[in-house]
Amino acid sequence: MFKVLIVDDAKLMRNIIKNTILENFKNVNVIEAKDGMEAIDIYRSEKPDLVTMDITMEQKNGVDSAKEIYKINKKAKIVMVTSLGQEKILQECLKMGVSDYIVKPFTKERIVTMLSNSLNVRRSKESRQIQLDERNS
Repeated sequence: MFKVLIVDDAKLMRNIIKNTILENFKNVNVIEAKDGMEAIDIYRSEKPDLVTMDITMEQKNGVDSAKEIYKINKKAKIVMVTSLGQEKILQECLKMGVSDYIVKPFTKERIVTMLSNSLNVRRSKESRQIQLDERNS
């Protein structure tokens, strides 16, 4: 079972990402956080395999939250979720070591591709869902 932590202050965005993951992947436990502070606490306790992190949030922004998560685990897999016009911030995130990024507005296929690439998954022809590669467990 893989764990994915979705961090976004907008519940609608969390739901879109969560529903896309659950519709397209098996063996995934989705955890949600509404801000960076909550994300750091959840990361410590749950140790998710992947984090999707909105950049612009109140409480603690995504960049600062990612830095804190990297202090906990320098090999953490973090995907930044950004809006158009945040290229400078995104460049900082890429230098910091984030795994990937998604630009809003995004398609559901972009979420599927991001998760597939980030967690090394393969498609299951029988179920038409994506099977997570259990070699990582």
